[in-house]
Amino acid sequence: MSQPKIKRRVGKYEMGRTIGEGTFAKVKFARNSETGEPVALKILDKEKVLKHKMAEQIKREVATMKRIKHPNVVRLYEVMGSKTKIFIVLEFVTGGELFDKIVNHGRMREDEARGYFHQLINAVDYCHSRGVFHRDLKPENLLLDAYGNLKVSDFGLSALSQQVRDDGLLHTTCGTPNYVAPEVLNDRGYDGATADLWSCGVILFVLLAGYLPFDDSNLMNLYKKISAAEFTCPPWLSFGSMKLITRILDPNPMTVSSYALLAFPAWLHFLHLRTE
Repeated sequence: MSQPKIKRRVGKYEMGRTIGEGTFAKVKFARNSETGEPVALKILDKEKVLKHKMAEQIKREVATMKRIKHPNVVRLYEVMGSKTKIFIVLEFVTGGELFDKIVNHGRMREDEARGYFHQLINAVDYCHSRGVFHRDLKPENLLLDAYGNLKVSDFGLSALSQQVRDDGLLHTTCGTPNYVAPEVLNDRGYDGATADLWSCGVILFVLLAGYLPFDDSNLMNLYKKISAAEFTCPPWLSFGSMKLITRILDPNPMTVSSYALLAFPAWLHFLHLRTE
């Protein structure tokens, strides 16, 4: 008779199939044996983390996510370790990436895009209120749960307010080029909140248009387009949506910053208006 398969456990979590794999980490489906709740177990190899000098980034990601408890952000439950592995227990999100939804179905209706953007802004506003700047917002890092609710994920490039220098700005150039704000590319320091807002504007454009506002196979040409905010809204966008996107994708961070003091409440109010 065949012996029953022994399930591998990490603490109180029973591990199952692999659901994702990268250079430094493997993500497995797991279940809390006490509650039956499904979770995503991110497993990092300590040797690889040290070899590639990723320790500080991992620490920052964990420290960041411990600060954040919001319905539109992937939840971190706990962190464990063994001699060779680091185990990060995360909320299990089943609906895939927002990116896949755009790839498979194309651009969204304004009312659908408005719902996702509303949730994104709520999440980002909350992160900023906790001193956390994401710095890599894009549809690939926005997950959907079983009910279609948006969940911001992947805080690997995030910054905390303690990392701001004496000039009040962040100085690390990071993020995905098509979604990065002009001031991040200029390498003279930037406000993390304003930079995140720009990325939100690019995401809104992608949701409504089905393609990127700034795109070029030549990286220098791409940077020039971003720095000049050189983009054109498609004709099917409503006037309200065009106006909102143009206000967000302002290449001057100073004018965005002054507007941003009231930006989130104003945008949230705007999103409830009929723009069709």
